[in-house]
Amino acid sequence: MAEIKPFRGYLPPPDLAKKVSSPPYDVLSSDEARSITKKNSDSFLRVIKPETDYEPGNEPESEALHYHAAENLEKFIRSGSLIRDEEPCFYIYRISMDDHIQTGIIAAVSVQEYNQGLIKKHEHTRPEKETDRTLHIEITNANTGPVFLTFRHKGGFQNQISNIINQKKDITFQADDRTVHTLWKIKSPEILESLKRYFESIPVLYIADGHHRAASAARVQKIRESNNSRHQGNEPYNYFLSVIFPHDEVQILGYNRVIKDLAGLTKDQFIRLIQNSFTLIPLSKRQIPGNRYTFSVYLNNKWYKLDAKDEIITDDSVLGLDASILQDHLLNPILEINDPRTNKRIDFVGGIRGLEELEHRCSLDAKVAFALYPVTINELLVVADEGKVMPPKSTWFEPKLRSGLIVRLLD
Repeated sequence: MAEIKPFRGYLPPPDLAKKVSSPPYDVLSSDEARSITKKNSDSFLRVIKPETDYEPGNEPESEALHYHAAENLEKFIRSGSLIRDEEPCFYIYRISMDDHIQTGIIAAVSVQEYNQGLIKKHEHTRPEKETDRTLHIEITNANTGPVFLTFRHKGGFQNQISNIINQKKDITFQADDRTVHTLWKIKSPEILESLKRYFESIPVLYIADGHHRAASAARVQKIRESNNSRHQGNEPYNYFLSVIFPHDEVQILGYNRVIKDLAGLTKDQFIRLIQNSFTLIPLSKRQIPGNRYTFSVYLNNKWYKLDAKDEIITDDSVLGLDASILQDHLLNPILEINDPRTNKRIDFVGGIRGLEELEHRCSLDAKVAFALYPVTINELLVVADEGKVMPPKSTWFEPKLRSGLIVRLLD
């Protein structure tokens, strides 16, 4: 069963929601975030990326930064930029981007279920990033950003929320990226109970995005339980903030790669080596990959279609992913990118930026770029069900959830 719990969220007033809410902390560089906060001092980036209050190079150490984040969060609350709901609620959250719409529920979910494997993972986490996020939660005493969860939807969710979404919206606005964010509060005891029962019938949840937030919430729970001689199991630290969407409404875009050099190879040598495992076909113009096992390559101002040969294609749920095929048969053996998580010669570009961004990067600091066909949500769920992990940077979810739209304090 999936346990979900209502909570008293901190929300911006409707007329401030666009100004206060922000993109997630991990999709912007510090410089990009600074450019936003310089124009908008009410941006929640001042909490989730507190280095924006300092000039580059003058930022304090990590712990001091998180104390500064806590101070900024307190200022948001004192100033009325975030106001706590008077009673525990669930929240319906709808995001619209062009012709895509996804509607989910914001709720607190159980750390115990995460620890028991009932909230399934598909990515490794990095210890140093976990430690940083743990400090952030501990020092701010808050879940400042949600974990993006999904579940295998077999029907019924829309029936649960249909009456709610036909009522007056509590918050709605269009963000600068043209995505529309809409929120409805659920206070009715009957509907709260009905939603709890609905999720009790769902055997497992899956992390779509936010593995470090979830792992850090589990760390915080362990720390606070060990320091609480009267631990009961129902304290706020036993739960973490999440947004849960049905799997059939989740949208994944390609997650593309740019490489800074050809590992000492000439263009002709590189192309010759590629053709051992792939077929390479010149394109007359840029073209996104149209199916699995197909990549678009930008090299020396030209686009190519790259098709994996049959002998390197496998049915394995992880090794058969396009990101694995590219990594195992090209990036590692030919371009010497043995660990994409740590190698400084590779960078990753979300599919939302388009192929034009790959061309732009190759005009600046990259030599070759690869566009990948998106992973499907079903492929992700299979990997998680098998207890495996996907290659690094396999999934780029769009649209992005807003931070600062709902904050959950651990008190």
